[in-house]
Amino acid sequence: MDIIISNSSSKPIYEQITSQIKDQIMAGNLVAGEQLPSIRALANSLRVSAITTKRAYADLEAQGFIETVQGKGSFVAGGNDELLREERLREVEGHLLRAIEGARAIGVSAAELVEMMTVLMESDE
Repeated sequence: MDIIISNSSSKPIYEQITSQIKDQIMAGNLVAGEQLPSIRALANSLRVSAITTKRAYADLEAQGFIETVQGKGSFVAGGNDELLREERLREVEGHLLRAIEGARAIGVSAAELVEMMTVLMESDE
């Protein structure tokens, strides 16, 4: 599992860890049932506090991406296809919102924007 911590990022370290693990799960690089490194092992490899990795794991568990089994460790949660789809839909919505804001800034109408999106989607098929 590759995680890169950026000291120059405005995001707290635990959020960097959370988002990178979530991205790896969503990309299929981490699959259901796969064991994650222990909190202490991940903290040591990233050279961060165990409290930081514990918070990242707690956030991932609260969001349904991982499950923790007492005495065994943390694992990628199974049966979360719908959760992954919802997460991806939120990402797409974010991209669309930025596109809409950009279009509004230059006076593109909703009809023109829909037409552009339709043409772009058809060109990929």
